[in-house]
This record gives sequence, structure tokens and C-alpha cells, in this order.
Amino acid sequence: MPTDPASEPPHGWRALVSRTLDLVYPPSCGLCHAPLAHGRALCGACADSLPRLTEPYCAVCGESFDGVIETSFECPNCTGLDPAFEFARPALRKDLRTMELIHGLKYQKALHLAPELGRLAAESFADPRLAPALAESWPLVPVPLHPARQRERFFNQAAEIARTVSAVTGLPVLPALKRIRKTETQTHFGRTQRLANLKGAFALSRTGTRFASGKPPGAVVIDDVFTTGSTVHECARVLRRGGVQKVIVVTVMRG
Repeated sequence: MPTDPASEPPHGWRALVSRTLDLVYPPSCGLCHAPLAHGRALCGACADSLPRLTEPYCAVCGESFDGVIETSFECPNCTGLDPAFEFARPALRKDLRTMELIHGLKYQKALHLAPELGRLAAESFADPRLAPALAESWPLVPVPLHPARQRERFFNQAAEIARTVSAVTGLPVLPALKRIRKTETQTHFGRTQRLANLKGAFALSRTGTRFASGKPPGAVVIDDVFTTGSTVHECARVLRRGGVQKVIVVTVMRG
């Protein structure tokens, strides 16, 4: 992968803003609260200690398994399913500390955590199955929020994560999808309920329509957590129906 420009200190007006905020709010690690240099929100020890997804894991959804499995396999939850995406590649296993960071970004508006989560998500691109996306410059497509929810939150966490993934990988961010129906929160729904809740919730944006009409080889959908896969399945289905040939999913964590 290309080097990580997102890990370098900010320049220009971003550097001025960063230094000013550091004076008012001295930076500290989002997990252990150790003091940090500007531009980072996790200390190296905490970032390194978060549990990466390592083999063996489901080739479709990235569900991690203990034990020794030497061949590619599908977990029981994926057997017999036909998702619209090729596979999902979370960077991290399910972990309470990672979830704390994700919740901090989404619900506490801790926007400074987005670059850290983006750097973690970008580690997924070490997976050789993502080599075509890098070689052919597939765009990163963030899962969109409904406009009403984005106004409440002031930002889209998937888009913020995608911004840093783009800086690390060199792949462009493309707002190819829009959310056209406000849905109920998915937190307490099972997979079947989630799929029904999301039916008809997404559509191609104007940008996405132009992109997909050229029948491009692929796109990478970006989200924070892969839980049941219902959200990214629906996003991939819309992209595929529009003309995108393959869709891969990258998330920070497997939920």
C-alpha cells in the first residue's frame, strides 16, 4: 500500500487549527488518556493492542473463529446466502474498546477519532483479495446517512472514515449512494428484520449514476461495523443493479 499521509502532521490552516485546539484541549489517547502529540487520538500502544482480524475467518463476512482451519470456509450464518457483495473484510475483531471508539465518533461527535478509525480500516487492504481494488483504483463508497440523521449528527461517520482510508490507499472517495428513506435504528433487529427495514432505503446519487453507467469493474463500500451485513448488502445491490460489476465491503470492525 502507499505510505500513510494521514499519519503525518497536518499542514497549512489545518495545522493552525490543530495547534489551537491542542492549547485549549490538550490531546490525549481516546482509550488510556495518555498525553499525545497533535494530530493523533490514540497512543501507539493502544492502537497496536486492538485485536486485528487474523485467520481463520469466514471468507464472506469476516466472522472470526478460534482453532485451526487451513482452507477457505463460510460460516454457518453465510452458508446458502447470496449477498450482493463479493466479501466483507473488517480490519478488527469484535472488541469493546474498538466499539467505544466507534460510539464516541457516532454518538458523542468525537470527530477527532475518525482518522484513527480510518487508519485501522485501511489495514484491510493488506488482504490480497483487495489487490484488484488497489490496482484498478476502485472508488470508496461510504454508506450514506439519511439527510435528517446527518443534520442531527453534523457528519457521516462512514464518509469520515473513508476520507482517511483514501489518504492511506490513494483510492478516491465517491458519494455514489444516497439514502432516500429514513429507517428505524437497526440496533435491536435481527438479519431478516434489518433487510426488511432497509428495503428501498438507498438509491444511486447523480454521481453514482454516472459512475455505474460505465459498468466499472468494482467499488469498495465503507462502513464502521459489519454486523449482519444487511446494510452493505442493500448498498451493494443498488450499485450492482446500476452497473458496477463487483462490490467489496471494508469496515473497521466485525460486530
